[in-house]
Order: sequence, then C-alpha cells, then structure tokens
Amino acid sequence: MPSPAARGPGFAFVGERLWLDFVNADPAAGGPDALEDFESLVRWLEAAAVVDPDRAAGMRRRAQQQPAGAAAALGDARRVRDALRPLAERGARDGAIRGDAVAEINRVLGRSAGTRRLELRGDGTFARAFVPGGDAFAGLMIPLVESAADALILHELPRVRRCADARCHRVFYDVSKNGGRRWCDMSTCGNRAKAARHRARGRG
Repeated sequence: MPSPAARGPGFAFVGERLWLDFVNADPAAGGPDALEDFESLVRWLEAAAVVDPDRAAGMRRRAQQQPAGAAAALGDARRVRDALRPLAERGARDGAIRGDAVAEINRVLGRSAGTRRLELRGDGTFARAFVPGGDAFAGLMIPLVESAADALILHELPRVRRCADARCHRVFYDVSKNGGRRWCDMSTCGNRAKAARHRARGRG
C-alpha cells in the first residue's frame, strides 16, 4: 500500500510502504523520533493512518490508566523497528537478516489476539483494521509487521533502497519503472544533490 502523503508533526512519509516509513521514523533519518515516548508513537500511528483519531484518543486514555502497559508497548515498538531496519538496508542480500526479521514478525503476530476487519473510513476509502482482544496495546504493531511480511511475500526487498545522500538514513521502495530512483525525496535530498552538482559545474 502506498504511503500516505507527508503529514503530521514533522513526520515524513516517503518510504512508499508502511514498514519503511516506520523504519524512517527515527532521529537518524532527519526527523523527530516517533518512539521518543508513547505519545510520539500514537501521533505517528495517527499520522500514518494506522489508527484513526478515536482509537488514538482511546490509546492516550488507556496509557494514563495503564502506564506500565504503555511503556511495554513503546518498548515493543522499538524492538520491532530495530529488527526492521536491517531488513530494509541489507535484507535483500543477507538470509540471516531475513530470518531474524521473520522471527520478529512471527513473534508479534503470534502473541496478538484479535479480529481483523475491513473498515470504511470517513473519507469514503477502505482500510484493513486489527481490533485487539484483551490487551489494548497488543495490536499496535500488527499493521507494521504485516506490511513487512507483504514485502517478503511479494519479493519486494530487491527494490528497497537507502537514500543516495550519505547524510540521509531514510529507506524507500523504488516504484519507478526503471528502478533508478536514488533519493528518498526530491524536495530535500534530491534538491541538495542537484545544488551540489550545480556548484561543482560552476567551480569547473
């Protein structure tokens, strides 16, 4: 599923896949850390359209009532992101990394009980949803690991790239016809590279 347009409090959605956007949501990628605290995680999930505003509000209320549960959910999200970055950066070439990612995906899927549904959104579009049973925090990572699982099933890893700007840590799925996309975002890293080439030509 294509990433939503860039929106939210400084979050950038340029990965073309949900799991890659989640990998990018760290300070090393040049934006705010979506996992700085539980509130940041909820804001990112809402900006990425993983949860709707009503569920986000419910998560915030539950976090006030169950701070230990929210802290555990945040720790789990950090663990998932830590497992998915190597998959994005080296998974196409390294079977051991793919195996580690599969184990993490299955860990999350295996401990999360609930109901999968198709929901009609307020704007008339449809989306898959996971409604957890029991632990309200348990299902938060389900859409993210399912997105990574889709990448493995659909053999998408060979088209997952890291931005060609050495200062940028963002990853993305290359949807270009010729597989030649180099920059995570033309308006930032692409423009910096273009400006650098222009300066180099001027000096020449």
